[in-house]
Amino acid sequence: MFHLHRKACALLLAVLLIPAGCQSAVSNAKTGEAGNASAPSAAAGTPPSSSDGSASQSAADSAASSGDGKTGGTAATSGSAAPAGGKAASGGAEAAGGISGTITAVRIASAQVGWVGGNGWIARTDDGGKHWHNQYVGGGTIRELFALNAKEAWAVTEKAGLLATTDGGKHWTAAGTAPVGFLHFVSKNEAFSAGAITVDGGKSWRDLPVPEHIVGEAYFHDKSVGWAVVQNGGEGIVERTTDGGKSWHPIMSRKLVSHLNGAVIRSAGTDDAWVEWIGDSGMTQTSYSLFHTSDGGKSWQTVLAKSTAGGGPAPGFPLGYSGGPNNAGSKPGPLYVVDRKTAYMGGECPACDKPNTVGHTTDGGKTWVNGKSELPGNAGALLAMADATHGWWIINDNTQPSVLYTTSDGTHWSKTFTFPASKKPGRLVRSAFFCGAAARFFEIS
Repeated sequence: MFHLHRKACALLLAVLLIPAGCQSAVSNAKTGEAGNASAPSAAAGTPPSSSDGSASQSAADSAASSGDGKTGGTAATSGSAAPAGGKAASGGAEAAGGISGTITAVRIASAQVGWVGGNGWIARTDDGGKHWHNQYVGGGTIRELFALNAKEAWAVTEKAGLLATTDGGKHWTAAGTAPVGFLHFVSKNEAFSAGAITVDGGKSWRDLPVPEHIVGEAYFHDKSVGWAVVQNGGEGIVERTTDGGKSWHPIMSRKLVSHLNGAVIRSAGTDDAWVEWIGDSGMTQTSYSLFHTSDGGKSWQTVLAKSTAGGGPAPGFPLGYSGGPNNAGSKPGPLYVVDRKTAYMGGECPACDKPNTVGHTTDGGKTWVNGKSELPGNAGALLAMADATHGWWIINDNTQPSVLYTTSDGTHWSKTFTFPASKKPGRLVRSAFFCGAAARFFEIS
């Protein structure tokens, strides 16, 4: 072992890396940088058409990525991704600035066309995920993607910067900012996020009034109709507004055994809402409930009531309740609402060898079907549906590359693409370089 001056060591390491066949075994002090970066706290993104799903961010929002019924270079070879330099990208999968690492956002315009984002890049596919071309390279992780169609799309960076394209991603330009929340545009100028509205494409935002004691984020379907979850006096309550938040009215309430720890709301119409309540957690398990109304809150369907040993009864249900309907897994995964009848939701089981599952309903929540696929991956998932049967499921892992699975029947999922693992040079704490059979070790101090 040799202790070298920092500059001398850096020069020597650079020389050692020149010969062909040299490899580096890296131990990085930063979590998740050997292999894939760690999963994002929120599953962001989903496709477009005319309703609204999204992603759970934080315990609630990372547990529920969802869609919303709104829809939303140089081609890479199958199984690889084309990188970029600057803002227009081209090149092979191994080029610097390419598509690699954890997928942090997804949005699809159809079963064939969609985007994914990662650490400083956005890529698009036009063949259902078999091939990808990088369209944007810049600073910051892409936290969210939204598209109205195959031409008009938006992206939110980790510092709340808003990017926009009107030509399918050939050009991405700065469009303003976006409050941290579930972003959804209803036209090229009007959008909502975190209880705020923009009418100039993101250049400026105005907060809309929301109720007191709110849990999670209020969801505005349009500038008039909105939904919110509040908890007060041991009750969980869903409230609705039809005047842009000026007044709110309770439309459902249930007694709670313990406090709500999050809520996610998505809507597929002015009278339609899918409301997820997230309860307590313990032993890698989280209890949750999913309710649906299609008549403005006059009547409600219990879609899911997931009680767990670690988290207790499903929120809104009494102690000891263990009925259903039941989603697979032991905690909520991403939620995606396709239309008034159809919704998908992932399940996660951290203690299982294959933690990821997806279930769905196609009758407004009267029945729930658990999918046939159980898949590996321990760092969160993203879900995006193009219609009632076609969709994408991206699963991240702390040590393995992110993988895209697709479905054409809503029940069976097939591996379509494996994204390249991240490569993060220049942040080494300790390295061992191997050239042929001989090995030299240098400690950087």
